[in-house]
Amino acid sequence: MNLITSHSSRGGETILRRLSRDFAYVLPGLPIAVFSFGLLLAMTVASAATLVIWLGALLLPLTLVVASGFAELDRNRLRLWGAAVAPVRYQPAGPGMTGKLRLAVDPRRWLDLIFEMLIAFPLRLITFILAVVWTLGGLAGISYFFWSIFLPDERSVIQLLELVGSSLVPERETAQYLLDAGAHFLLGAVLLLTLPTVMRGLAGLDAMLTTALLGDGGRGELFGHRADPLDAAAGSRHSASFSGTAWAWIGAGFAAVVLLAVSWPLISVLYAVNVAVAMVLVVAHCAAVVLTLRWVWPGLALSLAAAAGLMIATAPAGTGLWPWPVPVLITQCAVLTVAVLARPWYCAASAWCGGAVLTLIALFTLVEDLPSGSLGNSIVFTSISAGVVGVGVLLRLWILNAGRLEAAERTSAEQDRRRKELQERTRIARELHDVVAHSMSVISVQASTAQYRIAGLNDDARREFEEIAGSSRQALSEMRMLLSTLRAEDEVPTAPEPGLEDIEELVQTTRASGTPIRYRGLTADDDAALLASATPATALAAYRIVQEALSNALRHAPGAEVEVQLRAEADGPARRLNISVVNGPSPEELMEPAPGAGLGLSGIRERATAVGGSAEAGPTEDGGFTVQARLPL
Repeated sequence: MNLITSHSSRGGETILRRLSRDFAYVLPGLPIAVFSFGLLLAMTVASAATLVIWLGALLLPLTLVVASGFAELDRNRLRLWGAAVAPVRYQPAGPGMTGKLRLAVDPRRWLDLIFEMLIAFPLRLITFILAVVWTLGGLAGISYFFWSIFLPDERSVIQLLELVGSSLVPERETAQYLLDAGAHFLLGAVLLLTLPTVMRGLAGLDAMLTTALLGDGGRGELFGHRADPLDAAAGSRHSASFSGTAWAWIGAGFAAVVLLAVSWPLISVLYAVNVAVAMVLVVAHCAAVVLTLRWVWPGLALSLAAAAGLMIATAPAGTGLWPWPVPVLITQCAVLTVAVLARPWYCAASAWCGGAVLTLIALFTLVEDLPSGSLGNSIVFTSISAGVVGVGVLLRLWILNAGRLEAAERTSAEQDRRRKELQERTRIARELHDVVAHSMSVISVQASTAQYRIAGLNDDARREFEEIAGSSRQALSEMRMLLSTLRAEDEVPTAPEPGLEDIEELVQTTRASGTPIRYRGLTADDDAALLASATPATALAAYRIVQEALSNALRHAPGAEVEVQLRAEADGPARRLNISVVNGPSPEELMEPAPGAGLGLSGIRERATAVGGSAEAGPTEDGGFTVQARLPL
């Protein structure tokens, strides 16, 4: 594989360019992490130290804003590297000082602070050291020939061979030098050849963790599981946002490590428990915090078993803080917290009941003389753990309801978007049907009747007109298939353009195709009154109804005589416009009618109904067809 011309998964990118991009992402990470760690640590300590005099309450929001700034810098570095990072949502600050203090309750900013202080620095330190050591090791290996002459006579490869067996070491000094230099060159070449893969892995590790922890987590989802309690009870696990899952595991793991570091020495020293026994029991108890996140019932069972073992191990000490030593009590509450947030309420409630039963068993069976504070310790554990479960249940319900509300809002917005899209598609379909179908019908009729209207056509011209007529009919059929896909029934048109004054021109255009049309329009008085009183929607509906009725006559009865009549009449105080379009049967000698899809008649009824009128259509006794519409004015 050629080092320069080989391409990565990104189209056209060479290995050398990818390697330089990985270096540009990994190496600056450590200086940025060191600076952010030092600054945020100082600001956090200052905020906590001055909180009692309320100065910390003003400094803490500033600390969170600075942490979010460093987090946004990391996101921008990820985007430049090529990772897809969704924009995050921060709670906006309100007006005035009170609004600025609202920043302190934004969980997203707290997550940014935790990442920049506890995760970014060790992560970037590891990736930086590995990148530098791997690169310098490779360069030093392939250049060992040149700079090794300045080293003392002891050669590392020769010393290693002497440990394995002295017979493997050459006697001549030159041979030893060549062997040592060759081994270093081979090692350096291997390091350099694998450097692109190693750098891609280091950059990918940094990018994966940073994207997971600084990405925009979903709301209403807990610990990477679906928020619906019924689904959780059924044991279904659906992947939530990777950010929420990652933070859950990191939080549980961090809590387990801290509890282990604190509980092990306290149990061993204060209760005189063997160090090895204390380590095993405490490790098992702390591991239950993480295990409960993945397998709730095995995790809860392990926590109760470890707590029982710790009760037995600490009973001989005879101290008052028994049967629940403080480290054990805190760890058990951590297990209950994970259970109540990650799973339905009855999981944590069952664990609480198990802890209460375990307490009673310990009080009545493990020791003969109860320590003076054991009863109070049992009451404290029962009360605190019950409070943890109760608050956790309420918190879980609040998060789930917030998630359902957001999901309902998204669903409503999506439905509204689809409704508007369907309305627009219906409008486009109706206008296409009314305008394009009419024009195509005119072309079809003109081409079909040309041989009867124009004398002296030769055979080539006749065939040309027949092909035009066939192509137009095929285009009409294909357009109807398209309209069937676009059209959504029960929608109302929204784009009025032509009106009553354009109907006569429409009739004249259709008559030019060779179709005999008798047109009886409005009288002069009626015309003036209608043009003044008709709404744009009614005028458009009248025009489209006449247009569609003429198109139907041209398609289904080519060559037949058509009569179009408009008449205004009084209906009490109101006035109505009566529209009548009647065509006779098609002459047998003309070409066959074009097939229809029934959308035109449906459109006529819809347009009439939309303006408060009515429409009827059907065959006549002589084999023709009639369309009658009544529209209010």
